Amino acid sequence: MSCKLKAIVAVCDDWGIGRAGDMVVANRADMRHFVRCTKGRTVIMGRKTLESFPGGSPLKDRRNIVLTRDASFAREGVEVVHSVDEALAAVAGEEEAWVIGGAEVYRQLLPACSEAVVTKNHCMREADAYFPNLDEDPAWRVASTDGGYVIEPGEGDAGVAYEFVTYEQASARAEDDDSLAGAVAAAALVDVVFDGFL
Repeated sequence: MSCKLKAIVAVCDDWGIGRAGDMVVANRADMRHFVRCTKGRTVIMGRKTLESFPGGSPLKDRRNIVLTRDASFAREGVEVVHSVDEALAAVAGEEEAWVIGGAEVYRQLLPACSEAVVTKNHCMREADAYFPNLDEDPAWRVASTDGGYVIEPGEGDAGVAYEFVTYEQASARAEDDDSLAGAVAAAALVDVVFDGFL
């Protein structure tokens, strides 16, 4: 069984994701969405993303893998890998794993992801880290949209509209279609065989 690798990220309209190591939009509903998606799963992140968490501690109820070039890096509750290949090997036996940042880790692992779950915050904020613009990448297309939300008072940056958009790699969809076509052909063959016995 190969692992289904997905990216999850929150972006602004220019695909900015962070500034000075912090997120650029406060959205508690998005954080709850992140927890729902990743809880009980494996998450892959960079060292700076880990250190941006409270106390630099790993996320609870998840297997935490940190991808870093720092050969001396170690942290309790964290598995450390030093290359994309090591990261992919570490999750090979998992059903699903999530890439959670930062920008360089997204860039390195996005080609291996079949899906990207993007919270689009419809605003512009000063950023120094960006996620690839999937709307301009022909390798990606929108699979589903869940939109029409606004950040409520007390839930972060009140008044900012946002939506959850799931993108899929076109090649991943083609593989699924091929698998489906194969399954349909196999089912038709079974029907023919059974017809022969009836």
